[in-house]
Amino acid sequence: KLFFKEELEKATDNFNESRILGKGGASTVYKGMLSDGSILAVKKSNKMDEDQIEQFINEILILSQINHRYIVKVLGCCLEIDVPLLVYEYISNGTLSSHIHRNRSHNSDPTVSKPSTIILSWDHRLRIAAEVAGALSYMHSCASTPILHRDIKSSNILLDDAFRAVVFEFGLSRLLSVDKTHLTTLVGGTFGYMDPQYFRSGQLNDKCDVYAFGVVLAELLTSQRVVSSNIIEDPGLVKRFTLLLKQNLIFEILDTEIIKDLEDEKVILAVAKLAKRCLNYNALHREGQA
Repeated sequence: KLFFKEELEKATDNFNESRILGKGGASTVYKGMLSDGSILAVKKSNKMDEDQIEQFINEILILSQINHRYIVKVLGCCLEIDVPLLVYEYISNGTLSSHIHRNRSHNSDPTVSKPSTIILSWDHRLRIAAEVAGALSYMHSCASTPILHRDIKSSNILLDDAFRAVVFEFGLSRLLSVDKTHLTTLVGGTFGYMDPQYFRSGQLNDKCDVYAFGVVLAELLTSQRVVSSNIIEDPGLVKRFTLLLKQNLIFEILDTEIIKDLEDEKVILAVAKLAKRCLNYNALHREGQA
């Protein structure tokens, strides 16, 4: 659907700061309400350049081909404005990152509207992991043309009103022809979640998303940030997590809030070992499908 500039300006109160749901380096997402009362999310690029135009077209192209319960639905766009506008379904409970890092937020921007956060139980976290894995499995194996997300991270996973996972942000995604095993690209993604082999070679394949999924699993288990900005020599969550698992000390790093009432440790250990397989430096030895 093509939206008019005027209706999106009215819906977002002229892109008022009070309507901001989230800010990134390249774009800002606003909450909007149409005249019929329906609520939506409007993503506005922060600047206009060739990269932003490419990401805008790319995201429309990819999301228009997808219909999956754990992947955000694009409702349309607006072409009447210099800066690209994309319109999505509104997902009410913010990002997974905001809930698992609720007391450790780096984002102190007072203009960003923050939904109330809860401590996600282990059952919630396990279900969210399964839902994200389902979305990745669909993208890699069931879509008409395989899709490589390229930027899986906890801040690109939204939670709906029932705290179900919804994968978001497809600007960096790529389509992979069925006759190819990988693409060679300029390296893109987020530091800490990026497959080290992809970072070195620029060769993008589905195992890059599997690696990032492993990082998200480690976040779900520990509630720790992937990279700590206030510890100069911090080796990062992935190294700490895999080292402690190897030393059979994994319970030293797990979030005490989610394991204090846990009756069966086997499930936690199984998920931790799955995360380790996803994080294997050698992509050939990674979990075959997230």
